[in-house]
Amino acid sequence: MKTIDAFSVDHNKIEKGMYISRIDDDIVTYDIRMVKPNTPPYLENAGLHSFEHIFATFMRNTEYGKNIVYVGPMGCRTGFYLLTRGLSNNKVINLTNKAMDYISNFEGEIPGSKKSECGNYLEHDLSKAREYASDMKEILKDWKESDLKYY
Repeated sequence: MKTIDAFSVDHNKIEKGMYISRIDDDIVTYDIRMVKPNTPPYLENAGLHSFEHIFATFMRNTEYGKNIVYVGPMGCRTGFYLLTRGLSNNKVINLTNKAMDYISNFEGEIPGSKKSECGNYLEHDLSKAREYASDMKEILKDWKESDLKYY
Protein backbone atom coordinates (compact mmCIF):
# COMPACT_ATOMS: atom_id res chain seq x y z
CA MET A 1 0.00 0.00 0.00
CA LYS A 2 0.98 3.60 -0.56
CA THR A 3 2.17 5.50 2.54
CA ILE A 4 -0.36 8.12 3.62
CA ASP A 5 0.71 11.75 3.93
CA ALA A 6 0.52 11.84 7.73
CA PHE A 7 3.16 9.10 7.95
CA SER A 8 5.43 10.84 5.46
CA VAL A 9 6.26 13.69 7.84
CA ASP A 10 9.42 13.11 9.90
CA HIS A 11 7.98 12.84 13.39
CA ASN A 12 11.48 13.22 14.86
CA LYS A 13 11.41 16.87 13.75
CA ILE A 14 7.89 17.86 14.89
CA GLU A 15 7.64 20.11 17.94
CA LYS A 16 4.60 21.20 19.93
CA GLY A 17 2.59 23.67 17.86
CA MET A 18 0.03 24.01 15.11
CA TYR A 19 0.69 22.94 11.54
CA ILE A 20 -1.05 22.43 8.23
CA SER A 21 -1.10 18.69 7.72
CA ARG A 22 -2.84 18.68 4.34
CA ILE A 23 -5.17 20.55 2.04
CA ASP A 24 -7.87 18.67 0.14
CA ASP A 25 -9.80 20.96 -2.18
CA ASP A 26 -11.46 23.41 0.25
CA ILE A 27 -10.75 21.44 3.45
CA VAL A 28 -7.64 22.25 5.48
CA THR A 29 -6.41 19.75 8.07
CA TYR A 30 -4.52 21.32 10.96
CA ASP A 31 -2.26 19.27 13.20
CA ILE A 32 -2.44 20.65 16.72
CA ARG A 33 0.56 18.91 18.23
CA MET A 34 0.36 19.03 22.02
CA VAL A 35 3.16 16.56 22.78
CA LYS A 36 6.46 16.17 20.96
CA PRO A 37 6.16 12.84 19.11
CA ASN A 38 7.83 9.82 20.68
CA THR A 39 8.53 11.81 23.84
CA PRO A 40 6.43 10.66 26.81
CA PRO A 41 4.36 11.50 28.70
CA TYR A 42 1.57 11.36 26.15
CA LEU A 43 -1.87 12.86 26.61
CA GLU A 44 -3.73 10.78 29.17
CA ASN A 45 -6.99 9.29 27.91
CA ALA A 46 -9.32 10.91 30.43
CA GLY A 47 -7.84 14.40 29.94
CA LEU A 48 -7.69 13.98 26.16
CA HIS A 49 -11.33 12.86 26.19
CA SER A 50 -12.50 15.88 28.19
CA PHE A 51 -10.39 18.21 26.05
CA GLU A 52 -12.01 16.74 22.94
CA HIS A 53 -15.54 17.31 24.22
CA ILE A 54 -14.88 20.91 25.22
CA PHE A 55 -12.77 21.76 22.16
CA ALA A 56 -15.27 20.36 19.65
CA THR A 57 -18.21 21.98 21.42
CA PHE A 58 -16.48 25.35 21.60
CA MET A 59 -15.41 25.32 17.94
CA ARG A 60 -18.87 24.35 16.69
CA ASN A 61 -20.55 27.03 18.81
CA THR A 62 -18.53 29.95 17.47
CA GLU A 63 -19.70 32.13 14.60
CA TYR A 64 -17.58 29.84 12.39
CA GLY A 65 -19.22 26.62 13.55
CA LYS A 66 -20.46 25.82 10.05
CA ASN A 67 -16.83 25.94 8.87
CA ILE A 68 -15.66 23.31 11.34
CA VAL A 69 -15.62 19.95 9.58
CA TYR A 70 -14.03 17.80 12.30
CA VAL A 71 -12.25 18.02 15.65
CA GLY A 72 -10.68 14.84 17.00
CA PRO A 73 -7.71 13.30 18.77
CA MET A 74 -4.76 11.56 17.17
CA GLY A 75 -4.54 7.89 17.97
CA CYS A 76 -0.93 8.35 19.13
CA ARG A 77 -2.22 10.69 21.87
CA THR A 78 0.09 13.55 20.87
CA GLY A 79 -2.54 16.03 19.70
CA PHE A 80 -5.64 16.77 17.69
CA TYR A 81 -6.72 17.21 14.12
CA LEU A 82 -8.86 20.21 13.25
CA LEU A 83 -10.46 20.23 9.80
CA THR A 84 -11.93 23.47 8.51
CA ARG A 85 -13.53 24.79 5.35
CA GLY A 86 -13.59 28.37 4.11
CA LEU A 87 -11.51 29.99 6.86
CA SER A 88 -8.20 31.80 6.53
CA ASN A 89 -5.22 30.35 8.35
CA ASN A 90 -5.01 33.44 10.55
CA LYS A 91 -8.67 33.09 11.52
CA VAL A 92 -8.11 29.43 12.47
CA ILE A 93 -5.03 30.30 14.54
CA ASN A 94 -7.01 33.02 16.33
CA LEU A 95 -9.98 30.72 16.88
CA THR A 96 -7.71 27.95 18.21
CA ASN A 97 -6.11 30.41 20.63
CA LYS A 98 -9.57 31.41 21.86
CA ALA A 99 -10.44 27.74 22.31
CA MET A 100 -7.29 27.14 24.39
CA ASP A 101 -8.18 30.09 26.59
CA TYR A 102 -11.75 28.84 26.94
CA ILE A 103 -10.70 25.28 27.81
CA SER A 104 -7.99 26.37 30.24
CA ASN A 105 -10.61 28.34 32.20
CA PHE A 106 -13.54 25.98 31.75
CA GLU A 107 -15.64 25.20 34.80
CA GLY A 108 -18.78 23.17 35.14
CA GLU A 109 -20.13 20.08 33.49
CA ILE A 110 -18.16 18.79 30.53
CA PRO A 111 -20.36 19.02 27.41
CA GLY A 112 -21.69 15.68 26.22
CA SER A 113 -20.44 13.79 29.27
CA LYS A 114 -23.70 12.17 30.35
CA LYS A 115 -24.17 8.43 29.86
CA SER A 116 -26.81 9.07 27.19
CA GLU A 117 -24.42 11.37 25.27
CA CYS A 118 -21.02 9.64 25.44
CA GLY A 119 -19.73 6.15 24.78
CA ASN A 120 -17.23 6.34 27.67
CA TYR A 121 -18.86 8.81 30.02
CA LEU A 122 -16.92 7.67 33.11
CA GLU A 123 -13.50 8.51 31.68
CA HIS A 124 -13.12 12.29 31.94
CA ASP A 125 -10.59 14.54 33.65
CA LEU A 126 -11.34 18.26 33.47
CA SER A 127 -8.23 19.31 35.38
CA LYS A 128 -5.98 17.50 32.85
CA ALA A 129 -7.91 19.03 29.94
CA ARG A 130 -7.38 22.47 31.47
CA GLU A 131 -3.68 21.71 31.97
CA TYR A 132 -3.27 20.65 28.32
CA ALA A 133 -5.06 23.79 27.12
CA SER A 134 -2.97 26.07 29.35
CA ASP A 135 0.21 24.58 27.92
CA MET A 136 -1.00 25.02 24.32
CA LYS A 137 -2.23 28.53 25.06
CA GLU A 138 1.35 29.46 25.96
CA ILE A 139 2.82 27.71 22.91
CA LEU A 140 0.36 29.23 20.41
CA LYS A 141 0.08 32.74 21.86
CA ASP A 142 2.38 34.29 19.22
CA TRP A 143 1.77 31.71 16.46
CA LYS A 144 1.45 33.11 12.97
CA GLU A 145 0.73 31.80 9.51
CA SER A 146 4.42 31.32 8.72
CA ASP A 147 4.66 28.94 11.72
CA LEU A 148 2.14 26.51 10.19
CA LYS A 149 4.89 24.59 8.34
CA TYR A 150 6.19 21.48 10.12
CA TYR A 151 9.87 22.37 9.77
